[in-house]
Amino acid sequence: MKEKSSIWLPILLMVVFALTRWTGLIWPNFSPFYALAFCAGVYFPRRLVWWLPLATMFVTDMLLNCYYYFFKHVEAFNAMQLVNYLVFGGIIWLGTRFSPRASWLKLLGGGILGAILFYLITNTAAWFFNPFNNPEYTKTLAGWIIALTKGTAGYPETWEFFRNTLLSGGLFSGLFVGAMKMSEAAESAREKEAPEEAEAEPGQPPEKAEPQEA
Repeated sequence: MKEKSSIWLPILLMVVFALTRWTGLIWPNFSPFYALAFCAGVYFPRRLVWWLPLATMFVTDMLLNCYYYFFKHVEAFNAMQLVNYLVFGGIIWLGTRFSPRASWLKLLGGGILGAILFYLITNTAAWFFNPFNNPEYTKTLAGWIIALTKGTAGYPETWEFFRNTLLSGGLFSGLFVGAMKMSEAAESAREKEAPEEAEAEPGQPPEKAEPQEA
């Protein structure tokens, strides 16, 4: 039973993640995937830890690309998506450095750290490569700070994306780790409450207690 649950729980989480990627469903950069990538490294079976999260990301990206290309008539794919995959791979690796038995607070901190790293690395890459030729992204310290705080004109400021990234990373990490801790505690309590059955050798009657002298 534990073997089946160890497989179906990751799959269920990836299905939930795929549904949350529907356009307009949640705020920009408010995604459970920062937390799921980290928690995949912590909890997922080794045979699923890498390919399941990244394959789910790839399939949903392809579907979103088709949607934007055919219905929004905008460029669907750009090289920055490759940076996203590399960073999410790094967050999964970060999760593998943590033990599932670590405290809730420590694992929460790991999930938040993964979200912060995603924001810093992807926005730095956007500033450095500047795929959309944003005039604000000059190759100076000031241009880098603008990329991390204000962004380009006509779009929400990037600090708002950072806020959403940080909130979602912390929220979903806390919820997922908390659920796993509660599940482990409940399982441990059931094992302690279960009556211990004495194992009798085949063909031998159970031993009887000797009568005590008055």
